[in-house]
Amino acid sequence: MEDLVVIAVGGNALIRDTRHMTVLDQYRAAGQTSHHIAAIVRRGHRVLITHGNGPQVGFILLRSEIAKDTLHRVPLSSCVADTQGAIGFQMEQTLANELHRTDVDRTVVAVVTQAVVDANDPAFGDPRKPVGPFLSREEAEKHRDSDGWVVGEDAGRGWRRMVASPRPLEIVEESAIGTLLESGSVVIAAGGGGVPVTRDADGCLRACDAVIDKDFTSALLAGRLGADVLIIATKVGHVALGFGTEHQRPIERMTVAEAESYLAGGEFAVGSMRPKIEASLEFLRAGGKRVIITCPEDLVDAIDGRAGTEIAA
Repeated sequence: MEDLVVIAVGGNALIRDTRHMTVLDQYRAAGQTSHHIAAIVRRGHRVLITHGNGPQVGFILLRSEIAKDTLHRVPLSSCVADTQGAIGFQMEQTLANELHRTDVDRTVVAVVTQAVVDANDPAFGDPRKPVGPFLSREEAEKHRDSDGWVVGEDAGRGWRRMVASPRPLEIVEESAIGTLLESGSVVIAAGGGGVPVTRDADGCLRACDAVIDKDFTSALLAGRLGADVLIIATKVGHVALGFGTEHQRPIERMTVAEAESYLAGGEFAVGSMRPKIEASLEFLRAGGKRVIITCPEDLVDAIDGRAGTEIAA
């Protein structure tokens, strides 16, 4: 079989700017990303697409908050599942259309995906991932007292709900995803890092209020399926040292040892590039050959070594 390429698309890459955030805007953005992914599919690679969903989950939570006096609130696990379906549909249709226009006969299918986490993961005891709309301190404390939320300030911008972000251990639908890939289908899966679930003592699955970093899930799934390349598609064309400073400079290539050194030196921000680098290293340690971090527009050039940042052992 052809090489397996896993492409992890950031949720923010599906929203171009704050003036273009409607469902139609997101569909068009998905179409632009699909245009670049189609070029990789046409080369004959097996392709698995994962995606983020942070802004989209935030939209659902905001709607739920606005409608709280009329309708029930939407659980966080349902928000993740809902966005997997919506974003999966957008990418499924736009990519299928791109392939159809060039007479490429490949089925594109989206899979609602669950990710198993440890109920005793330390993250549950220290929720730090902000989700949902910004609130006043009074509103946040009311939710804390009436709904049991953990709340906190988010970078001085306002108060938000804080939830756990545990590490994924297992992808429930892994076998089905592998079978679809082997059949020649292009698969969209593990949206938003997967719906977080735990296993009871009897082996049954239970949803939990948490969010999983999609890059860690992408790295786990890529490693488990024996992918050759993991591409993390984000808003920037390169990983950079000194990001946001006058000394900022792009990195074209780095080894695992160099990436570890940069992490140890605090080079990459926790809420930005750090989890992408950490996930990249997990994939490479699991036997992966290459990780590429770049923007969707540069996917083809990056896989050919002409753009983006490449990390290799």
